[in-house]
Amino acid sequence: MRIIKGKNSIDIKYCNNIFNRFLGLMFKKNINICLCFPKCNSIHTFFMLKPIDIIMTDKDLNIIYIYKNFKPWRVLYKRHVYYTFELPVNKFDFEINEKIKVI
Repeated sequence: MRIIKGKNSIDIKYCNNIFNRFLGLMFKKNINICLCFPKCNSIHTFFMLKPIDIIMTDKDLNIIYIYKNFKPWRVLYKRHVYYTFELPVNKFDFEINEKIKVI
């Protein structure tokens, strides 16, 4: 599956098990994939080597929160979030209330 917006797209890796959910993008030098955490309203960026963009959506993929250039060694928790996406910095220019297109 992929996220698409305009000419930009990126592959999605769904983190469905405890190992994938815990590891996430820790220790990655090159971030070239989007991680999707279903049923997830909190994340951490411990042991990450680079900042990331974070998008949090409802069940229908409507964007509720956007965090650009989120630094390592931080924790983020928000209510009413269903999907959390971790992306490379500045890959997309999404806005609040926009719907993410996944194919």
